[in-house]
Amino acid sequence: MQRMFQVLAVLAIIFLIPAVGLTQKKDSGKDAKSYNELGLKELNKGKYDKAIDNFTKAIKENKDFAPAYSNRGYAYHAKREYDKALTDFNKAIELLPKSAMLYNNRGLVYLAQRKLDKAVEDFNQAIKLNPKLASAYNYRGFIYFQQKDYSKAMADYNKAIELNPKYTLAHNNRGYAYYTLNKPDKAIEDFNMAIKQNPDVIVAYNNRGLAYYEKKEYEKALADFNKALKLNPKFAPVYDKRGLIYYEKEDYDKAIADFTKTIELEPRYVLAYNNRGLAYFQKKSYGKAISDFNKAIQLNPKYANAYNNRGMTYYKQKAYDKAIADFTKAIELNPDLAVAYNNRAHAYNKQKAYSKAKEDVKRAQDLKFEVDKELLENLQKASGKKK
Repeated sequence: MQRMFQVLAVLAIIFLIPAVGLTQKKDSGKDAKSYNELGLKELNKGKYDKAIDNFTKAIKENKDFAPAYSNRGYAYHAKREYDKALTDFNKAIELLPKSAMLYNNRGLVYLAQRKLDKAVEDFNQAIKLNPKLASAYNYRGFIYFQQKDYSKAMADYNKAIELNPKYTLAHNNRGYAYYTLNKPDKAIEDFNMAIKQNPDVIVAYNNRGLAYYEKKEYEKALADFNKALKLNPKFAPVYDKRGLIYYEKEDYDKAIADFTKTIELEPRYVLAYNNRGLAYFQKKSYGKAISDFNKAIQLNPKYANAYNNRGMTYYKQKAYDKAIADFTKAIELNPDLAVAYNNRAHAYNKQKAYSKAKEDVKRAQDLKFEVDKELLENLQKASGKKK
């Protein structure tokens, strides 16, 4: 059986910078400033609709008041109304074309819209206008990381931290890059720094937990996941990760409880269905396991591991044709999934299709998979050869 272990999609807490420090040379008008200040107070309370109302009033008092456009764009971004946010940042940049912070913030809107090339252009311009703007390096690095250009990502994270050694998000993101590059010890160092600077940054606990998991330091990983859930009991992916710890500890009931909680919070969380299916498999609740693998496949028809895992469940039920069909589909989706070749070889062996089984064994071995000794011996006996 093979589990799909996936980290959080969001590596950083994406946030914009309110336009508190934006200034204009010409008089902005007393009422416009007053409404803008009222809007900022509401913004800080997370009352975005009230904030937008005040920023709009400021704009009505002075249609050329850039801070109000910028701050309203910030509020729209927080509400995920990205087109409106973009319109406001465009106007603010038109009024203040040399503001690095405005390009930084518009870049974050493009990032939220997955317009990565445009986002990079804005971060480049922000850096050109202010080479010491650490956030622009951090978020440009974030995009390079998503594009798997890890050398550029690391260079940007390093620069952001050089400019601001206490930049929590940059430490978190660089730590995650180290984790991805299979350097868990360096990753943990950065996550430690992020947590030291901000003990309430949830993603750093989650990510450090992932690094400890990879090092098989399960108790430390469990402590970090528990801390993340204490800070945010509705953080669904962490329940999934904690469930994997319980799975490794063979505490399948607790694992199932955590995977179920993940699904309650995020009903389309594919990995949780797959992982719960694995836990049911270990408890020999094969019907429930198949139901979960079915759901994972329904949500993601290209999920090779779910086909492989369902195939193993059919294999345990001695439904070898169904098992072979699932292993074949898994291989079709991921030709380098060695375990699927191994599993299909077992199924062919049960059907006495020895030549096919031997072909799959060779492919699995070519992919550096350690094939079961018992299967190899059985195939040798079947072919009448000894090695």
